[in-house]
Amino acid sequence: MPRTYNVIDADGHVLEPVDMFDKYMDPGYRERAPRMIVDTDGKERLLIEGKVLGSKKGLGLLGAIGARQGDVSDLTMKYVDGRKGGFDPHARIVDLDLDGIDAAFLYPSVGLFAGAIQDPKLAAAVCRAYNRWLADYCEPYPDRLFGVAALPMQSIEAAIEEMRFARKELGMRGGFLRPNPYNGRMLHHPDYRPFWEEVQELDFSIGLHEGSTGGMPQVGVDRFETRGARHIISHTMEMMLAAMSVIWEGVADRFPRVRVGFLESGGGWIAPWLDRMDRHFDDEGFNDSNLSMRPSELFQRNCWISFEPVEGSLSVLADYIGPHKILWATDYPHPDGFFPGAPKLIADRPELSPETKRQILGGGARGFYKL
Repeated sequence: MPRTYNVIDADGHVLEPVDMFDKYMDPGYRERAPRMIVDTDGKERLLIEGKVLGSKKGLGLLGAIGARQGDVSDLTMKYVDGRKGGFDPHARIVDLDLDGIDAAFLYPSVGLFAGAIQDPKLAAAVCRAYNRWLADYCEPYPDRLFGVAALPMQSIEAAIEEMRFARKELGMRGGFLRPNPYNGRMLHHPDYRPFWEEVQELDFSIGLHEGSTGGMPQVGVDRFETRGARHIISHTMEMMLAAMSVIWEGVADRFPRVRVGFLESGGGWIAPWLDRMDRHFDDEGFNDSNLSMRPSELFQRNCWISFEPVEGSLSVLADYIGPHKILWATDYPHPDGFFPGAPKLIADRPELSPETKRQILGGGARGFYKL
């Protein structure tokens, strides 16, 4: 019997094993692979091309699911002590079953730093190693665990090659990019044209996913000192700019079959953002966009957005953009994730109709990932 997908985690995470590059990376690049080090303050961080990356708290907290509720201390954890299902697919299935989740689409943890690599060839080798490992992680449960490929956007040609490999050789349905600019280029840059053409050709979903302190340009974080403030700003504001690039600057208009998801940045900002774009589209004095339809119509055709299960505006936005355009995520096993209980947080909302809940819990992700 074919599996039914009623509850889909649209943005879960894996924890890459510390020996992943030793086992999966092209030997010619292995010496230069990212390495986890213990920094001078005793915290684990990532060493890439001579740069040390990671927050004040270090990378030990990446598997600290439960820290949000205070059940786990993300101050003292070591990376290898992270939630077992991050490393091990068999343990992951047990955790999915605890929450009644039918399928999870999986994004990286350490791999979110890949955008910081300067050398395009090294970036391509890192992404290839990660994608090969991820395919092996998902392999025991091909109808429940779905890997989302890392794409080395440092070189558009390399990103296209990796996308073809992920789709045709590994059977992956989508890839992810950071919303931040690679090489100073936004997603609508003319150089990206062959990339978006190939996204359409391969019927590949593109999830945009920010990461904290990831060594890429991040808008607004330089104006604040605290980790909380920077996390609030970086994810949402970078995603707003990426949405501007995809919608107002014409990616969705020029490539009508492209599917783009705005992930892990909250969802409430999308309504006023689309309203503001629409207002400028309708204003002849401002509309220099050359778009063939209103920005909100482009969003409806090409885009999805992920909400955190606790967001207060979820019910309002479900009415506004349609529940079939909404994704949700556990963010498992990250410290700010929702486990156990994320689907219940949505299912228990009295203000949502049963049909709206059905669309949010599964319909949006089925449409975005073509499941």
